[in-house]
Amino acid sequence: MNEVIGDLLPLALGVAISPVPIIAVILMLLAPRARAASVAFLGGWLVGIAVVVTVVALVVDPASGDEDGPATWVSWTKLALGVVAVVLAVGQWRGRPRPGDEPHLPGWMAAIDSVTPARAAGLGALLSALNPKNLTLCLAGGVAIGGGGLDGAGTTVAVVVFTLLGGCSVGVPVISYLVAADRLRGPLDELRAWLTVHNAAVMSVLLLVIGVSLVGKGVGGL
Repeated sequence: MNEVIGDLLPLALGVAISPVPIIAVILMLLAPRARAASVAFLGGWLVGIAVVVTVVALVVDPASGDEDGPATWVSWTKLALGVVAVVLAVGQWRGRPRPGDEPHLPGWMAAIDSVTPARAAGLGALLSALNPKNLTLCLAGGVAIGGGGLDGAGTTVAVVVFTLLGGCSVGVPVISYLVAADRLRGPLDELRAWLTVHNAAVMSVLLLVIGVSLVGKGVGGL
């Protein structure tokens, strides 16, 4: 169990450090429907992570190996996911704003201050489960859990740990806002501005580190 949790920590951290959903939830918190929309977005974000990781873990577990160790294909899968993460890191770095350029956010963020709770939940699920970077990390998390030789209770604990850690960067601003809304408006706006400028750089470095780690684990298991 401890080894699996250790493998999950950097992957969950990679999911958590996702500037776009953090910016999205901050915009919701600064909008008129802050409470309902942000809570719904957080719920969708957590559900999206949990569903992908759980499905992959359940698929991988029966075929992951035996008492002699994980099957070879599990290591090949980690290697492939590591390569994908490195490729995504290179893409993020090449697409980063150059000095003097105005950073651009996705067009859908322009209307996020009027999003309904239902759409916010759907948006949270999409960003957590179908975003290429998050999908890669969630797949890797599911493979780590499914190939870890855990029993049912251990698998459940691992999925919960991964989901909560992966969702903490969205959950902390939402919960903090519900507790002390007036105090957080200024800091949240400053954080949004910083993430807007440094989004690509943060993600490229993070993906590179995680990708190299996955490649190393994959090669080590062959």
